[in-house]
Amino acid sequence: MLSRRLLCAMMAVGPTPALAQTGDAKFAAWLRGVRAEAMRAGVDEGTLDAALGGIEEIPRVLELARNQPEFKMTFARYLEIVVSTERVSRGRTLLAENRSAIDRFAAPVGIPASIVVALWGIESNYGTRLGDFDVVPALATLAYNGFRAQFFRGQLIAALKILSQGHIGLQAMKGSWAGAMGQCQFIPTSFLAYAADGDGDGRRDIWTNRADVFASIVNYLHRVGWRPGLGWGEEVAAGTVAGQGVRIVRPAGADGPAFRTTENFRAILRWNQSDFFALAVGLLSDKIAA
Repeated sequence: MLSRRLLCAMMAVGPTPALAQTGDAKFAAWLRGVRAEAMRAGVDEGTLDAALGGIEEIPRVLELARNQPEFKMTFARYLEIVVSTERVSRGRTLLAENRSAIDRFAAPVGIPASIVVALWGIESNYGTRLGDFDVVPALATLAYNGFRAQFFRGQLIAALKILSQGHIGLQAMKGSWAGAMGQCQFIPTSFLAYAADGDGDGRRDIWTNRADVFASIVNYLHRVGWRPGLGWGEEVAAGTVAGQGVRIVRPAGADGPAFRTTENFRAILRWNQSDFFALAVGLLSDKIAA
């Protein structure tokens, strides 16, 4: 099964569905419990009134949660889609346009600007595909209906904290059906842990502020252990033996290409635990930088 974040990176997201008029007394009671938990976590009453008052379940979120496609795409086909010629070309243009802004954050910690651009490109197609679901009701729908209930309830509380802290307005807090948000597609707990204020305005706006987007991507990689001066990996001959601290990845099986990967590949895997995803980030980065 394909990981949630990889699915979100690949799928075009449709328009926001209308909220269902359920009038569900059990849902209302459940929301009162969420409200109490959020207040204990420091969320103010005004935010809770705005975010939870009149909230309804979103049927489309349930449809998507119940019908996630099984991932059967080959590695070659995946690369054709995710590391497309158009994405490489656009990445080169955007790297040139934004290099000084990216290097301001990336250079001091030894992260290549092309890696930042590659993650930006794969996660949101360079900020053009953020998701159109209202994050709070989407997360409430998932948690209430038992889809990884503890996980999504935690994401809901984190989303309410983000609103309470003033980083984004309620109507502007859009994301995927599973709550991945902004141009770097952070889930709410990742936002609280890694999102950064790149321009010093006191907000971490990963939706519309490129300085915050670049600072957040860099902060994430730095915090999970990116090693300066070390590449992510390279394609090698099929019979190459892994050395100390090295992992050979064969995404298409024994007869396909082989990649010798480093600790920085494992840092990318901390972002998304999919070899396909991490290889795509590395390969896209290499092509953008070429």
